[in-house]
Amino acid sequence: GNMSFLCLEPQVVPVTFLSSSSFMALPGTSGQDEVFVSFQFRTWNKEGLLLSSKQQQSSGGFLLYLSDGRVKINLHKTGRVLSDIAAGAGLNNGQWHSVSLSIKRNRISVRVDNDVTSSAHAVIPLQIYSDVFYFGGCPSSGNISECNTSFGGFQGCMRLISIGNKAVDMISIQQNGFGNFSNLQIDLCGITDSTIQQFYKHLLTHISCFPPRSFELDIQNKILKNASCYFPIYEQSCEAYKHRGNTSGFYNIDSDGSGPLGPFLVYCNMTDATWTIIQHNSTNLTRVKSANRENPHTVFFKYSASLDQLQATINLADHCEQELAYYCKKSRLLDKSDGIPLSWWIGRTNETHTYWGGSLPAVQKCTCGLEGSCIDSQHYCNCDADRDEWTNDTGFLSYKDHLPVTEIVITDTDRPNSEAAYRLGPLLCHGDRTFWNSASFNTETSYLHFPTFHGELSADVSFFFKTTASSGVFLENLGIQDFIRIELQSPSEVVFSFDVGNGPSEVIVQSRHSLNDNQWHYVQAERNVKEASLQIDQLPQRSHSAPPDGHIRLQLNSQLFVGGTASRQKGFLGCIRSLRLNGMALDLEERAKITPGVEPGCPGHCSSYGNLCHNGGKCKEKYSGFSCDCTFSAYAGPFCKKGKHISAYFWTGTSVTYNFQEYYTLAKNSSSHASSFYADMTLTREEITFAFRTTRTPSLLLYVSSFYKEYLSAILTRNGDLQVRYKLDSHQDPDVFSISFKSMADGQLQHVKINREEETLFVEVNQRERMKFIVSSGTEFNAIKSLTLGKILENGDVDEETMKANSQGFVGCLSSVQFNHIAPLKAALHQSNSAPVIVKGRFTEASCGTLTGADSTSSETTHSFADHSGPIDEGKPLANAIRSDSAIIGGVIAVVIFILLCITAIAIRIYKIKGIYSKNEAKGSENEDSAESALKSELSMQNTANENQKEYFF
Repeated sequence: GNMSFLCLEPQVVPVTFLSSSSFMALPGTSGQDEVFVSFQFRTWNKEGLLLSSKQQQSSGGFLLYLSDGRVKINLHKTGRVLSDIAAGAGLNNGQWHSVSLSIKRNRISVRVDNDVTSSAHAVIPLQIYSDVFYFGGCPSSGNISECNTSFGGFQGCMRLISIGNKAVDMISIQQNGFGNFSNLQIDLCGITDSTIQQFYKHLLTHISCFPPRSFELDIQNKILKNASCYFPIYEQSCEAYKHRGNTSGFYNIDSDGSGPLGPFLVYCNMTDATWTIIQHNSTNLTRVKSANRENPHTVFFKYSASLDQLQATINLADHCEQELAYYCKKSRLLDKSDGIPLSWWIGRTNETHTYWGGSLPAVQKCTCGLEGSCIDSQHYCNCDADRDEWTNDTGFLSYKDHLPVTEIVITDTDRPNSEAAYRLGPLLCHGDRTFWNSASFNTETSYLHFPTFHGELSADVSFFFKTTASSGVFLENLGIQDFIRIELQSPSEVVFSFDVGNGPSEVIVQSRHSLNDNQWHYVQAERNVKEASLQIDQLPQRSHSAPPDGHIRLQLNSQLFVGGTASRQKGFLGCIRSLRLNGMALDLEERAKITPGVEPGCPGHCSSYGNLCHNGGKCKEKYSGFSCDCTFSAYAGPFCKKGKHISAYFWTGTSVTYNFQEYYTLAKNSSSHASSFYADMTLTREEITFAFRTTRTPSLLLYVSSFYKEYLSAILTRNGDLQVRYKLDSHQDPDVFSISFKSMADGQLQHVKINREEETLFVEVNQRERMKFIVSSGTEFNAIKSLTLGKILENGDVDEETMKANSQGFVGCLSSVQFNHIAPLKAALHQSNSAPVIVKGRFTEASCGTLTGADSTSSETTHSFADHSGPIDEGKPLANAIRSDSAIIGGVIAVVIFILLCITAIAIRIYKIKGIYSKNEAKGSENEDSAESALKSELSMQNTANENQKEYFF
């Protein structure tokens, strides 16, 4: 017989609430002490009453309503509001959203879109039950005053209504089987009149086009007279910007893509874990006095984004955190006698929290309480010890549902000598849960299925794909007649096809290059009442206009198939990631975990993004994305790019030697043994780059030696010319190649590239024309031993000019030194103790771009190493060089700090005698500079007086 591989879903019957007076009254759960109602809705209106109960004599009532695009619930009894909580955000975007309401045993719970992060809970002091539930507005008669609101009833569509876990039969209601309703349209979601106007106003408000297009809105005919452009021009996250090759900086992000939220400005810190930094209006250290429960100190934080934008960003991120520092002197966080908090903070959901930085939600502790390290073991926070000296409770808040902090309240600073100070850092988030959310399709008959895609008037789809197959369907959704489909039709052609009742339409984009090259390609398709469009990567967008008098609604009823079709034909082979429908991301990975023939994740990110690793950096695969390994690059940063180069300042006698194959471990052996060991270390080509800045001549820039008395040197002659000297035959004089444009010892930054392949040598200076030379002394650089920057310390057989240049070595700044895959400066400054580097003399990380003279030391403050004593041939690696001077440096630093603390203490004492510090400081916050410096001074005095006191640094 005939077989079908399609499982039919139950028939879904929507209902349209045509006006603010529309309502539907359905039987409730009479006699039961619990309420459970769930449904789905869609609307463009920000406000409207969704659901209310008929209040019983001994029961309270509730109102479930939309306010500013959020679901809120109001609990009341005899006219008094007992609780008001909220969940979700941006729910007036015209898409279907689910709501579930549970009230049981004095506890209420509301969840939106089955998302734990979009839920709210509360404990209520009353029982609620009802024999009637009102969906939408209220009947015009009857004693139901508690149902009346200032914002009117719901306008939009509902479906899949359940009461007490029992589905409501809408067809039975339509046939007057039970319930009561007014001004409804059943078996159709027909958002019209003011709601369709809201839809177009939404388009005009949130469209981001470049170049901008003109728009006209014909409300009477409910159409746009000019084509729309609905795709955002901004990326959804810093992670997405990073994988376009962008470096750290300010960027506009649009966290919900083509959803209703607009873009906003953030700072993207492009490290291995890309951080999104969102600032607020009060990052200063603020001191507080004279606050109590009757007159608390309250501060509100306003961010550079709305709460809805912040929630979208937080939900999108893998991890978020915010540092909250609380400093105290006789100012407690909790009154242990009655358990009432004395200070607290409020998060995004308007809930009060009494746990502090580094702790966990709902435990009413600080970091020290979790770690058992509080200064008083009887308390869970340092501040609760109530000591007459400064201490703090500081750490990161990282529970995403509560972030960011929007308000801080302090009430315990009105006692004698009582004071507090706080500082709230910016909101920090990293990762993008959707950007790398992906699935691999391994057979043509495999697919993922999702609920029906609802894009009746406006549908936009975006995703990445990569494949080696010549064709395949990316996604498909069917109706009785209507359909929507996006497919790879040939190796260079993508087709977006659909039918809304006017006959099949197609938009085709053709590429000159193959799209089945196993590289990531981006697809974005849109269909609205005016036109359909398709764009692939950066190719020109193609569009197709809709007929002027045709059907406009896309009516679908099957499941959405991703990676295949209902007929299991023309399936896609390859990877799909970051799939978004009308701005909502689909979780491909979770669905792939339970689907045969489909695997979560996609390997091979380096095939597409490996070109972002520059200057010898190597692409490393990660489950979600990639990273650049800059170990063998002279550059640092997320992409090993220029601008992140490693530079160092050299003084007279400074020497940095990189030993190939860790030569120093064999230095005690005979030269003949070492020579045989390194006989295979032979080079026929070198790629050398470096930059330098100096005013000293002659100078030795770079020297590479071998066990066979062969060498390469790059020097500045006395007149400032660059010379490259190759000696590849120990029995011949070196080949000398001079480059003399002008003196290169002019204090300006000079860039040099030296490339040799066998006998052919190219030298390029400051990106000028490459000069070609021929090396006559040989083609093989045998048994290389070490590379030296600065002064050569070993006894080597070198020519006279190299020896003259080596008399003082190099004084100035060296930058971005690379010898084949070796980066000696980076190994000396940034690598582990095992790096085969020996450092002699003063050596300081610097910025060659800010050097103003050969002896300038104004910009060098780190990685400074003093000269060593003892025989030259007893040199040790860098780690030993640091260790040998640690005692001397530590002693000097200790003396300096002690003197500074004494001076500070004396100065503060004098200021106090003169009355500079007022006895009656103003309540509230002070200027950051004065507040922080004064607090530091007090802490310094306190720590000087008590050596056992913990130190806290700001």
